[in-house]
Amino acid sequence: MPVKSVTVRVPAKVNLQLSVGPREADGFHNVVTVYQAISIFDDITVTFTEAKTGVSISVTGDQTHGVPTDENNLATKAIALLSKEYDLDIDVHVEIKKSIPVAGGMAGGSADAAAAIVAIDYLYSLGMSREEMSEIAAQLGSDVPFMLSGGTAIGTGHGEMLTAALSRGTYHWVFALSSVGLSTPAVYSECDRLRSESQIAEPQTNELLMQALLAADPKAVGAHLVNDLQAAACSLRPALRLVLDVGQEYGALGALVSGSGPTVAFLVADEEAGLDLAVALTSSGVVGSVARAYGPVAGAKVLA
Repeated sequence: MPVKSVTVRVPAKVNLQLSVGPREADGFHNVVTVYQAISIFDDITVTFTEAKTGVSISVTGDQTHGVPTDENNLATKAIALLSKEYDLDIDVHVEIKKSIPVAGGMAGGSADAAAAIVAIDYLYSLGMSREEMSEIAAQLGSDVPFMLSGGTAIGTGHGEMLTAALSRGTYHWVFALSSVGLSTPAVYSECDRLRSESQIAEPQTNELLMQALLAADPKAVGAHLVNDLQAAACSLRPALRLVLDVGQEYGALGALVSGSGPTVAFLVADEEAGLDLAVALTSSGVVGSVARAYGPVAGAKVLA
């Protein structure tokens, strides 16, 4: 084959809205979420290997702790699924250069799975349509289809059924990162426990948030950020409440736990405000590390 290697860049995500319905009989929850892809990236390089040894994987970068390098890695699972679907013997080495936090509520594993789908399609000239990629992606996890498309989108079902959001403007973010991740199943279980005495309605799109996105009004977007998992994440990790409070005291337009946490996302007015908040959070002593980003950005794409 003429192409021996390909690198795919894939973004992280933040959930501007994450509304969680009641626990269903299958143990899962229907959600309505508004995703935004943001400018923190993993680069996944997939290279053919001469030896017929299947898939090997290595992880480099500044967010490597806890990333599996075996069949439990979502990128490996994506390649195994494509191998089965297209009856291919796939012998590649996958190098993940990781900047998206692990178990941070920013879809780092899902991003790598999406990148692997794009990479294998490119290397093996499969000619997959976006719909075919999304069907494979949905089998790997609720966030994976969005990581293919990027931008700003509404996710329903378990988050995998996507509709492009009518959104304008660029949004600036500061993320307070944690050195220790949170388990998504554990956060959902805690959410169920906290809400066990309540009647939970089916989730709906937050129309005020959607109007703010259409108007490119970051102040209004900040006022309508919502995450039904936030209380559960804070229950499991009480220090998150202090992080949320400190960020808002220092001028964030809005703040929420990203996805199932423990990353805390702060929306700010512009790049300068983001720099000021990042400095303030760092000097406050309540945050281990911070990252600045903007969104929306494109989903997984081959680097030229």
